[in-house]
Amino acid sequence: MEKPLLIASDIDGTLLSPLAELTARTLTALRRAAADGVPVVLASGRPPRWIPPVARPAGLTGYAVCSNGAVIYHIGKDEVVEVRGRLEPVQLIDYAKEVELAIPGCKFAAERVGRRAVDPEIHNYVYETGYRNPWGDGEGFSVPRAETLGHPAVKLLVRHQGMTSDEMAAAAREVLGDAVDITYSSNAGLIELAAPGMTKGSGLGWVTERLDVPADRVVAFGDMPNDIDMLRWAGHGVAMANAHPALLEVADETTAPNSEDGVAQVLERWF
Repeated sequence: MEKPLLIASDIDGTLLSPLAELTARTLTALRRAAADGVPVVLASGRPPRWIPPVARPAGLTGYAVCSNGAVIYHIGKDEVVEVRGRLEPVQLIDYAKEVELAIPGCKFAAERVGRRAVDPEIHNYVYETGYRNPWGDGEGFSVPRAETLGHPAVKLLVRHQGMTSDEMAAAAREVLGDAVDITYSSNAGLIELAAPGMTKGSGLGWVTERLDVPADRVVAFGDMPNDIDMLRWAGHGVAMANAHPALLEVADETTAPNSEDGVAQVLERWF
């Protein structure tokens, strides 16, 4: 592709090294792109509160697509500028009942957003007793299931420590069909349910419309099934060598793994 007008990248397993760091080579590539006037948009399953630690070292101050497209966050303003899809309590309760029948023993958590990355007026992340986060349990609020499902949320997270995310997603789709978007960013027994149409690709469409950038001039990078729609939507979709097989099938190109600065290797063609 010719020089992109916008760069979109997943974070974990893509932009970050296996040690969850931005390497010097990747930082240099991002800074060169920004200096050339090309926006870098982080597109992640992460909620807004997990974006600044990545954006800050790279000097990123523009938009981020969060929660797999359900939330648009402005980094520099620390402002949630758009919530594109919420699941209401009646939906959360119904979906949880159906999923529990398909995945006995599963546990639930919910992601909520306010006006800022961390909003003191709400509990951004709640989980029921027995829920275990694959990335550790150092944040959030442990509450009864009724409270977990009792307020609008941008994501319903489903956890089962004895299954893979592939297996869980297949089981959940059997009972929920297309009532929700089911994605996952790790194969460690965690799936994420969001309102239909809330994908990284649709979230990037919201951003590029406001920045007046056509989709065919966007290069996008990813590694997991929640990146499939984004890579299909972008003019040039790049999968990491460490990507899930489903992503490798839809990518226009496969770059080196995140352990070898795969994103930087592609960006260095232009910057």
